[in-house]
Amino acid sequence: MGRKLDPARKEKRGPGRKARKQRGAEVELARFLPPGEPSSALRCLGNAQVSPLKEILPKKVVAQPPRGQSGFSDGNSKWLTPVKAKKIQSEDNNVELSGDGEEEEGIWEMEEEDGSSEEMVDDYGASSSEEEELLPIEKAALKQKSDRGGLSEGDSEEEEVAEEASKQKKGQKEEESVDLQLNLDVDEQFKLPTDEQIERENILFIFILPAEPPDLHIIHQRIKGNMEVLQDFGVKREEGRTRQEYLALLRRDMAAYYSYSDFLLKKLMDIFPLPELINFLEANEVPRPVTIRTNTLKTRRRDLAQALINRGVNLDPLGKWSKTGLVIYDSSVPIGATPEYLAGHYMLQGASSLLPVMALAPQENERILDMCCAPGGKTSYIAQLMKNTGMILANDSNAERLRSVVGNLHRLGVTNAVVSNCDGRQFPKVSSYLFWGFDRVLLDAPCSGTGVISKDPAVKTNKDEKDILRCAHLQKELILSAIDSVNAASETGGYIVYCTCSITVEENEWVVDYALKKRNVRLVATGLDFGKEGFTRFKDRRFHPSLKSTRRFYPHTHNMDGFFIAKFKKFSNAIPKAQKEPAVEAASPLPVPDTIVEPQSKKKKLEGSKVAKGQKKPQSALKKRHSLQAQHRPVKA
Repeated sequence: MGRKLDPARKEKRGPGRKARKQRGAEVELARFLPPGEPSSALRCLGNAQVSPLKEILPKKVVAQPPRGQSGFSDGNSKWLTPVKAKKIQSEDNNVELSGDGEEEEGIWEMEEEDGSSEEMVDDYGASSSEEEELLPIEKAALKQKSDRGGLSEGDSEEEEVAEEASKQKKGQKEEESVDLQLNLDVDEQFKLPTDEQIERENILFIFILPAEPPDLHIIHQRIKGNMEVLQDFGVKREEGRTRQEYLALLRRDMAAYYSYSDFLLKKLMDIFPLPELINFLEANEVPRPVTIRTNTLKTRRRDLAQALINRGVNLDPLGKWSKTGLVIYDSSVPIGATPEYLAGHYMLQGASSLLPVMALAPQENERILDMCCAPGGKTSYIAQLMKNTGMILANDSNAERLRSVVGNLHRLGVTNAVVSNCDGRQFPKVSSYLFWGFDRVLLDAPCSGTGVISKDPAVKTNKDEKDILRCAHLQKELILSAIDSVNAASETGGYIVYCTCSITVEENEWVVDYALKKRNVRLVATGLDFGKEGFTRFKDRRFHPSLKSTRRFYPHTHNMDGFFIAKFKKFSNAIPKAQKEPAVEAASPLPVPDTIVEPQSKKKKLEGSKVAKGQKKPQSALKKRHSLQAQHRPVKA
């Protein structure tokens, strides 16, 4: 069926469809062929078995200018000058094969009419050199090499390697000389600037150039030299100079370098030794790591970590001291907008904010007061440890901040919390109407914020002595109120935890020592294995020895915000009487309330009434006056 295939019969096939369309090469080759032989080029393109170079180009091809012109007149005439093609045999007489298997007769060498050697010309007449594409500096380098005598490629490579080696040696020598110069500068003995130099600098930077900042490099070097002298003051100090002069210069330089107020630097220099002070100031320039707390009411830490890792979050456990914390190093997604965050699986919370709740150690089915609860991180952690049992009264005096508390409690699934908006100083009266006190109270008192400078750099300059004393006074009132709100007869509780995010002694040790004197409480261990002990003596102050059980946390030692934590145990609900009241009354310039000083006119009237009506009526009037004064007399806390 159908025609049979004859294998011996082969039909001659012509060029394909694509070969017929490709005519660009014919047009280009026609420019370089001698006139009258265009058919040979076409024939050569159609026959694949004949070498194109052998068929198209004769043995000697000379590119001639058009008729009527003796040469080229444009700017590129040197490149377009007619050249002669000379066929030479290679030195080793090797036979080369073309792409289709035929032998090549030799290598083409183009020579100009004046006999100078020129580079090879390809099939289209273009030079293989790329001198026109070279930069001017590269052309100059080539010209310099040619002037040296035409070095070979190997010699040029060796020369380049030698030049690079010499440059490296020069660079090393320069670095060594710079290091030596720096070492000489450091080894020189540090000298204090004179008063004239200091005045000149002040005038320069305050009046003449107020917009230009000082040279921080010079100030940093001066701080280093000053620190070295102060660490070995007896040997390295300058004759006739006191330690106070060095400290004043150091405080001035650090205030300019780290942008602190002079008042705050004085406070910090009283708290820290000088080497530790530099570390503290440097740590405040770096933000603290981002930490989150796992909400065990909804998930476990292992499951949460795996879910966040799958979303591209790089994290690690916070430490052995925490079973719920995680440290976030970097993340490809926003930590505060993940589905896990919106579902309430974790809370963005600093590492130092976990410590007060751990020190409080709330138990199930207890009544707990969080006196300053905003934004709700500690309150939710308390509910998490209580497993949503008992009752938590979350209070804050700022109604605007309570919105975030309510939102976080709803998101985290807290169901045992009651939110209130009251003044914390009035809570003893409020608790007396509701029930007989709380089992535990957490007081995160408002403070100056000197421990969170990395979060709020404005603290460096906007705090003064009045702000510190104002905060200390408010903290003393709040801590007495917190102690009075606790029931000392509680079976499981009777504890108060006082904490601040400040490191000043006026807001921490002074307040705790004041509470120990005014109420029947004692300090107990916080239950935290790390942290530095509180001060028992500061300058001319002496505190109770039990303040060693308090804990201080610093950013340069614990890599968390500066924090202070103290834990009290209330052993009696009675309020002790003040022991120094009689001495105060005797020393006060005001008259004692029991001894009434009356004007002479009233005395005369009383004497007249005594004669007329007797002595009973004046006595009753005095008793009434005493009773009225006793009613209006202020009650001492």
